Parts: sequence; C-alpha cells; structure tokens
Amino acid sequence: MADEVADGRRAARPFWRMIRRTATLAALAGALALLVSLGTWQVHRLHWKEALLADIAARRAMPPAGVDKIGAILASGGDVDYRPINVTGTFDHAHEQHFFATHDGQSGYFVYTPLKLAGGEYVFVNRGFVPFDKKEPATRMAGEIAGEVTITGLARARLSEKPSWVVPDNEPAKNIFYWKDLEVMTSHAGLDKARVLQFFVDAGDAPNPGGLPIGGVTQFDFPNNHLQYALTWYGLAATLAIIAATYWWRGRRQRE
Repeated sequence: MADEVADGRRAARPFWRMIRRTATLAALAGALALLVSLGTWQVHRLHWKEALLADIAARRAMPPAGVDKIGAILASGGDVDYRPINVTGTFDHAHEQHFFATHDGQSGYFVYTPLKLAGGEYVFVNRGFVPFDKKEPATRMAGEIAGEVTITGLARARLSEKPSWVVPDNEPAKNIFYWKDLEVMTSHAGLDKARVLQFFVDAGDAPNPGGLPIGGVTQFDFPNNHLQYALTWYGLAATLAIIAATYWWRGRRQRE
C-alpha cells in the first residue's frame, strides 16, 4: 500500500512541475507585456511633448497681437498660451494679487496686477517677481507705475482647476495664491467678473522703476525625459525576456 502511494506521488510530481512552470511563464509574459506597454506609452508621450514644444516655439515667434485678437482666438477655441501680446492700460495697484513663486533660487511672489483697459475691461498682468520682504507695495513704491502703460509680453491661459492635489489651497485672505485661480483672484480684487478678460499676461523683461517687480519670469524649461523613460522600460522588458527564455530553456532541458 505504501509503495502504491509513493508511486502516485512520484507520478504527480511532473504534472505539478509543469503547472508551476506554466504559471511562472504566464506571470513573466504578463510582466513583459506591461513593461513593453509602459515603454510604448512613453514613446507616445515623447511625440506629444515634442509637438507641444514645437507649437509653443512657433507661437512665441509670432508678432505681438492686440487684446482683441487674443480674445478672438480664445473665443474660437484656439490656444493663446505663450502668444506674444501688446496691451495698454492703467494699473490698479491697490488690488494686486500675490502668487507664491521662486526666481533665481530665491523665494517670493509673482505680482499679478489688474490692468484697466480703455474700454473698461481688466486683464491680470504678471508684472514679475518680488522677494518675500517686498510683498507689500509700500516697500517698493518706485515700481508702482502711475498713468497709462503699454505692456509687451505673453498671453497665458487660465487654469480651470487646481493642477494637482499636492498643490496647496489658495489663501486669498492672506493674498497668497499657489495656483492661478482667475475667478478667486477676480473676486478678491473686487472686480466685476464680466469685465475681466479670461487670460493672463506675463510681462516681458523691460525693467521697472526701482528694479521691482523683476519682469520676464515666464518659464520655458519644460522637462522632456520621455525617451529616457522609454529606454528604461524597454531595457527592463529585454532583460525580463532573457530571463523568461533562460527559464523556459532550462525547463526543457530538464524534461529531456
């Protein structure tokens, strides 16, 4: 009786070894498919990023447009982000908004000031950077330009929502913004929403009296590491394929 049980166990071993090998190869194949799909996704992201950068470069090379043209492009569903613009009006310094930012390794704020246009509309202009201790306008009165000014800069698209959950919530009560919520900026500045243009303007690098705010702070350094990521995923996939092939070959040798 004991011999029959032992024989049964020995007969079952090849079957269970085959099951384990099949399960292992299936798992390896699944992991390989996942790695290849991640690499392919990064390739698609690479093409998307390259097209985006080319589009932005083309827009930046265009001649400056007026407010009406930018508004018409926006109304037709076009992208106005980084489009050069000229805008003339009078700054409402009493209602400037402060966006937490860094510039040249220093922490501080970008100053977003409503600019009142001749027709009574307003557009928020990012005049540039001020350090923490220059947040209050009274500390940099020389830069609080009075009278009509013409700003040459770049139109910037508004955000429809907070870009990420890791971004802190805005603190309008302290006049500190961590993301460009045009609606809240408008409300906090006491402006009529219907009279505020639905885009921002980043001022160029023309110096302001007294040196503040520091203009020309628009960022163009977009990370594009998708090729590196794709090669990493494909490299892991190739390594896993070699491991799977070696495992299969050894199993076959054992069976033979």
